[in-house]
Amino acid sequence: MSVTLRASGFRTSVGAAWAEFPVKIGLLGTAIIAIGSLTPAYLPQASPIWPVLRSLNLAGEFGRVAGTVLTVSGIFLLVDAWFRLRHEIYARLNPLVIIGLWSLPFLVSPPILSHDAYSYDAQGWMIHNGQNPYDGGPTLVPGLFTDYAPWQWRYTPAPYGPLGLQIAHLVVDLSGGHPWLAALLIRIPALIGVTCIVHFLPKIARRIGADEHQVIWFACLNPLLVIDYVGGAHNDAWMMGLVVVSLWLALKPGWWPLAAVAIGVGASIKQPAILGAVFLPLLAHPIPSWRDLKRSMAAIGKAVVSLGIAAGVFVVISIACGLGFGWLDALGVPGTIPSASPSYGLGALLQLIIAPGGTSWLNGTMRVVLVLGVLLMLYWILRYGLKEPWKALSWSWLTVALSASALHSWYLLWGGLILPLSTTKRKVPWPAIAIVIFMLGYAALNMGNRNGVWAVLAAAVCMVAWLSHIAVYHRLWPGLRQNWVSHRYDRQPDTPPAAESSGPNPKELP
Repeated sequence: MSVTLRASGFRTSVGAAWAEFPVKIGLLGTAIIAIGSLTPAYLPQASPIWPVLRSLNLAGEFGRVAGTVLTVSGIFLLVDAWFRLRHEIYARLNPLVIIGLWSLPFLVSPPILSHDAYSYDAQGWMIHNGQNPYDGGPTLVPGLFTDYAPWQWRYTPAPYGPLGLQIAHLVVDLSGGHPWLAALLIRIPALIGVTCIVHFLPKIARRIGADEHQVIWFACLNPLLVIDYVGGAHNDAWMMGLVVVSLWLALKPGWWPLAAVAIGVGASIKQPAILGAVFLPLLAHPIPSWRDLKRSMAAIGKAVVSLGIAAGVFVVISIACGLGFGWLDALGVPGTIPSASPSYGLGALLQLIIAPGGTSWLNGTMRVVLVLGVLLMLYWILRYGLKEPWKALSWSWLTVALSASALHSWYLLWGGLILPLSTTKRKVPWPAIAIVIFMLGYAALNMGNRNGVWAVLAAAVCMVAWLSHIAVYHRLWPGLRQNWVSHRYDRQPDTPPAAESSGPNPKELP
């Protein structure tokens, strides 16, 4: 009986979500992105789809431009759906169902907007063949997996944690040694991570008194979460899934040591997770002021113990995985290629102006910005760590992402997912929304750049068109400056809308 009731409840949730126009628009967007991924705009040269494209005369310039236009158009539709869902009248919908519907096309598509997933598989293939990925790049084990990996990572060691590499190893074994199948299966851990994020974040919001609607809208339904974590299958999804579970555990009385264990496991997938361990004992019981010396010292002691537990778990897993700590020598690998990182952009500009052709100013600038970022992170910890630990955690992760030598949109989700939990105000800070839009636009232009000048122009035209639509139709700037969520509705399921108010229906608001 209980199984039947759960199945009936699930069907009801799916039906309720599907009845809403924005949900359909979002699914159309991800479907178009998935179609765009089946063009030269995405596919590695070793892909079995290339012969089909050549037979249809889609392997040249037209195919690249068409793939770019389709993808940018799909991104626009997904962002448009996201904005339409910002009103609280949609809060009755299950966010996990919405994400599930939007993710369906990505389950059968190649990795989206990034080839990193192919690198994970290539590193897993190295372990399968007895080669440590910390000793060098996938070219140490030539073959199809290396041919799928992006060229810039074929000669570099892996910067990821040992458990992340072993998960990729497991995926490669499950694929039977087929790179294309491995690229699809690598989404399984990403989907598990996203499920944990979308399931537990609203629970955390209710527990700490944060605005659940803002958490659902900005974190759970964020286009970056759908595109990067599900579509791109980045291992950040695996990491953040464990981090969010650990944050939920830390709110249970006396459970913060277990939460620290979960953080240690997450850090063994990708190292930035370790920062969360510092705040776990404080999340449920913030300290109002440093003046309460006894409680402050006790909290600091617990924070040190929590960090020690997480670090100890990380070390034990590293030893058990048998790969060692070679990632320490590869931490600079992500910063070796251009990205949206402020330090890279500033360093490249100074290098071009002062000493064209060299790298000293570029490298020096990135080091200086990294040091400044560490100092700013320490400031957030000291300023807000005891009294407002959620804010300190979110801002610290965002600082780490923005000051690193490489910046990608999926890095911003480290602190971005926690951002709505860090304030009691009923709105997300407007720069956060603007940064989401900027990073999606950057991704579109970057993809066009990989596909030639005509694809760049096509991406730019499409991006200007959808930014204009968002700015005008959704009243972007006034919306950013004001409260983005309409007034609360306490409607009962069987209450007709006409009986509530003679005012406008929020569903009809742009």
